[in-house]
Amino acid sequence: MPPGLDALKHIVVLMMENRPFDHMFGALKAQDPRIDGLNGNETNPDVNGNPVQVQGLADYQGQLDPDPLHDFNDVDFQIFAGSQANPRIASMEGFVQNYYKQQNNLGQAAMIMYYFTPDKLPMLTSLARNYAVFNRWFSSIPGPTICNRAFAHFGTSFGKTDLSVLYLNEKYLSIYQRLVNAGHTAKDYYYDEQSSTQALVFLLKQQPKLFGTFSQFLADCKQGALPEYSFIEPNYSDHDSDTGEEVASDQHPDHDVRAGEAFISDVYNAIRSNQALWESTALLIVYDEHGGIYDHVPPPACTPDEFPDPTTGFQFDRLGIRVPAVLVSPWIPQGTVVDGRVFEHASIPATVTSRFLGNYDQRTQREKNAETFLDLLSLDAPRTDYVPPLGAKASATAPVAMAARVSSFASQPATQRNPGRPISSLLKSQVAHFREAEQTLPPDQQTGTDIRTIQTERDASAYIGQVTKKLCASAGSSSR
Repeated sequence: MPPGLDALKHIVVLMMENRPFDHMFGALKAQDPRIDGLNGNETNPDVNGNPVQVQGLADYQGQLDPDPLHDFNDVDFQIFAGSQANPRIASMEGFVQNYYKQQNNLGQAAMIMYYFTPDKLPMLTSLARNYAVFNRWFSSIPGPTICNRAFAHFGTSFGKTDLSVLYLNEKYLSIYQRLVNAGHTAKDYYYDEQSSTQALVFLLKQQPKLFGTFSQFLADCKQGALPEYSFIEPNYSDHDSDTGEEVASDQHPDHDVRAGEAFISDVYNAIRSNQALWESTALLIVYDEHGGIYDHVPPPACTPDEFPDPTTGFQFDRLGIRVPAVLVSPWIPQGTVVDGRVFEHASIPATVTSRFLGNYDQRTQREKNAETFLDLLSLDAPRTDYVPPLGAKASATAPVAMAARVSSFASQPATQRNPGRPISSLLKSQVAHFREAEQTLPPDQQTGTDIRTIQTERDASAYIGQVTKKLCASAGSSSR
């Protein structure tokens, strides 16, 4: 076994929200032509047929409000531009027209073609350039958050292509349940009670030991007590907490992308600060789906899932739109670009299962056919260079460009916190998810909240916090 794999004891996955590859990494092609980013001349037609060109004008916040549409039918239009040909051609030319229909504003619709320049994403860019960036990591479904995240947890979404609550099939256990049943350790770290997990369905299985908060993740890293598999969820809402004001860090439009940069930095630094943990951990940073924003690479065909969607008729035989993915480990050669191999979110349980469980047969065909990524830990000895976290001084061994970008980031104005912001489709679905979960409690333990009155991020986080506390208390008492 290669030394990097032999040393590997922990796999950590941080899944962010709703940004495609070109939007975050498109500009990197100019730095390294191996990266399949943008040439700068890519276009989409507007509603008048005029070409709208990509531009490096993406800003941290304010441009993608309202939230671009990314439900199944909208993503289908973004990929195929309404084509009725047989077979249909994935032209990737429906983004501008799809965003236009939300406000009928040509200027606003053009912003769907904007991308970030590397100086605006100092942490994510530096990790991508210093470790491994994937050219072909696709979301698992051409659709929204919850069904895509389900593929990361189960290797399937059980026929769901929307934001509805998942109804589980006992044939396929979550990666957490597989590991725990086999005597291994796993945990989903959600941000806090007010911004709880998108995987709440596990709480209904009365397994609170599978969950922790982000503050617990930081403590577990410091103490060397990290489980073998960790899945980290960012803060999904601006809200108040017991420790102060919290800024959404998920990078879901229209949350401030800088807060997500800082969160990525916090996760990386928590692992990097413990040398023994650092040398025994692989950290994957990946986004759940593209959020309706432009990417130029057509999604490929894939192994069909055995659970077709009865509503849309979708056979799960093609992937969703490409997303950013970065693998971080001292055992990865600097500047690795993973090309020629297709990955998707089912690659996560496939990799974790392969590493810790070996030959585990009760998996979906999608997961069995998914690429795994631990072969990228290919060095004979761990690297000793250091990419500093945001706000830290660069060391002598850190790239000079990184030091400049950290300084640039530190000079930016404070992130914009707005708990009065109307809830996004993601938060709206999460509220409905928590409402359904709440109804499993005895009537006298339910909040009695009419979720139709929940209109802002403050309202949503307060409700989610109440229900999370009640569900955790109920699951904890039933498991004793």
